[in-house]
Amino acid sequence: MNKASVALIALATGLVAAPLAAQDGPSEQDTAVSETKLTAPPVAEKREHSYTHHGITISDPYHWLKDQSYPKIDDEDVLDYVKAENAWFEQEMADRKPLVDTLFEELKGRVKEDDSSVPQKDGDWEYWTEVAEGKEYRLWYRRAVAGGDKELLLDENMLAEGKEYFRLGSISVSDSGKLLAYSYDDNGSERFLAKVKNLETGELLSDEIPETLSGLTWVANDTAIVYGKANANWRVDNARLHILGTPVEQDVEIYREEDEGFRVGVGLSAEEDWLIIATGDNETSEVRLVRRDDPTGEQILIKERQKGVEYSVDVRGQLIYVHTNDDHVNFRLATARFENPDKWATMIAGSDEFYLTDFDLFKDFYVTEGRLNGLDQIQLRSYEDASKITPVTFPEASYSAGLSNNPEYDVDKLRLTYESMVTPDSVYDYHLSGAKLELLKQQEIPSGYDASLYTTVRETITARDGTQVPVSVVMRKDRGMAKNGEAAPLHLYAYGAYGYAVPPGFSSSRLSLLDRGVAYAIAHIRGGDDLGRNWYLQGKMNERTNTFNDFVDVAKGLAAKGYTREGEISASGGSAGGELMGVVVNTDPKLWKAVVADVPFVDVLSTMLDTSLPLTPGEWPEWGNPIESKQAFAYILSYSPYDQVVAQDYPPMLVTAGLNDPRVTYWEPAKWVAKLRDTKTDNNELLLKTNMGAGHGGKSGRFTSLYEAAEEFAFILSHHGIDE
Repeated sequence: MNKASVALIALATGLVAAPLAAQDGPSEQDTAVSETKLTAPPVAEKREHSYTHHGITISDPYHWLKDQSYPKIDDEDVLDYVKAENAWFEQEMADRKPLVDTLFEELKGRVKEDDSSVPQKDGDWEYWTEVAEGKEYRLWYRRAVAGGDKELLLDENMLAEGKEYFRLGSISVSDSGKLLAYSYDDNGSERFLAKVKNLETGELLSDEIPETLSGLTWVANDTAIVYGKANANWRVDNARLHILGTPVEQDVEIYREEDEGFRVGVGLSAEEDWLIIATGDNETSEVRLVRRDDPTGEQILIKERQKGVEYSVDVRGQLIYVHTNDDHVNFRLATARFENPDKWATMIAGSDEFYLTDFDLFKDFYVTEGRLNGLDQIQLRSYEDASKITPVTFPEASYSAGLSNNPEYDVDKLRLTYESMVTPDSVYDYHLSGAKLELLKQQEIPSGYDASLYTTVRETITARDGTQVPVSVVMRKDRGMAKNGEAAPLHLYAYGAYGYAVPPGFSSSRLSLLDRGVAYAIAHIRGGDDLGRNWYLQGKMNERTNTFNDFVDVAKGLAAKGYTREGEISASGGSAGGELMGVVVNTDPKLWKAVVADVPFVDVLSTMLDTSLPLTPGEWPEWGNPIESKQAFAYILSYSPYDQVVAQDYPPMLVTAGLNDPRVTYWEPAKWVAKLRDTKTDNNELLLKTNMGAGHGGKSGRFTSLYEAAEEFAFILSHHGIDE
């Protein structure tokens, strides 16, 4: 909602997509292949361990796989097991290497090696990124609007040189345009180091801020930066002010959060005159304002936190704008005055039909974003006339669209993004005069792409409780449906948590499945907010199992509609979507041809009991608090994938992990695979690949992630009987 201080911030945080990645093969650190052929997968030792809560005792014989010195990981037994699993993965994938290499070349061929983003104006400058042929990472540029040569701000390739992993965090140019603040993580642990560069001389200032986990926001006079420092448990419970040229130890804490489940973030108001300090968890929020030119001055509390009430704010002139769910689950937009910031007058009432997800303030109009019947909506609205609403219309029946990076307050056009399951990622300018869309750029597929070969449909499947669950399907027109009684392969994907709606967007990588006759479907299951906030609420806490049931019912429903047959469906999901994979292989193992679980959150009960982990307290509103509630303990136990592994046949499975992952710690997938190996009754393939130098997002760089995608696609295709 709140505009960034410069165009670059949105680029770094993903509003302009970073290029995909690849290399010639896995790194040496990720492989531990024995020169002698392994005859069996590794078997993890069982070591007696149990814990008791609410009178219930849980046995956990693989607890030892959690290195007790975490986040330092140096237990030789743990490392030996992880490396042994990697060696087994490499050996089992060896026969598929020709397919992996073929897929990799396909994926790489769809990536434009020398590419650039569309420049965006911010003040006296326009900013953009480029990626050069053969390079892994981005180059950040700007050019004076008045004319002149382009200026290199930052070269990620230089920062990443010699490192196995690199990720740029925040990047922000000061108001004067003379200074650049940026942060990066070079091991996947999400521990970012912030630095400041003098753009006039190219020199780095002496200022270095370690262990940041936030944006970097300049104060009004370019003399200081507001940031958030991770605490000992890797939670941002503060907002701090760093004055340039002073030791970090002297930084001033301008806000401290006492609730261990809340996280703190700082942004700028629309006119960039206020710092907005927000704190909250997954269901409750609280916001303060402080003048940007006086960051240590008096703070204005908008409204005291109230459990279950979420709100965010922006400021225009003397009015505070509030986006909140206080009287409707699908949110309303209200206004307040500074003398009574907690008295909110409705501007746009909450609606059962329209889900109001966001808003942006501009000088002469404002924009609301939301979803209607699950489809993205962008609406321009008048400050003076509430009935004057101008929707931005798009040509396709199913698509994903939203505001892109719009850093300026006074504009005559808006930058938008648009894509569908058959239309590549597109960047538009929407001209207010004439209400016209101008296509600026569409993702180029160098190896070629003919959209007319593909078709996309939106199906509705009836879940077991009668709920209608939408599904987006894309396939080749000449393939992808069961014909003459033959089973057509289908791949099903979902996330289903945290209110994140998986958009029906485009993927060039996905073409490698479609062109081999595998239809691809996205299940818009409960737990996401695809159909409104209630859709999310019906998939969390004590209704979490709706998410799992929806996914299974969608799979069966697509088979019943003739897209495939039960048992011919591969499936994948990552993180909380990996938890989904863990549940459905426990409950319906015969439904799946093969399953990929990326960094899966599968040891749910143990994690929600462990307050030393960075995310746990903040996750209780999502999953429940099994420490305080016996009901929550029992409910989580009833579906926690690791705890519910039973002696039965399981489908072929590929599981991934990141040794430095702070979100889903490496031992969750490791423990799960160890228990599956010991318990399951089949001889189906079970592989665990742990990235030894990466975190939650896997490999970094422009090409390494493509190689990993090729491995996963090869695993899926081989189990569908497709080997070329």
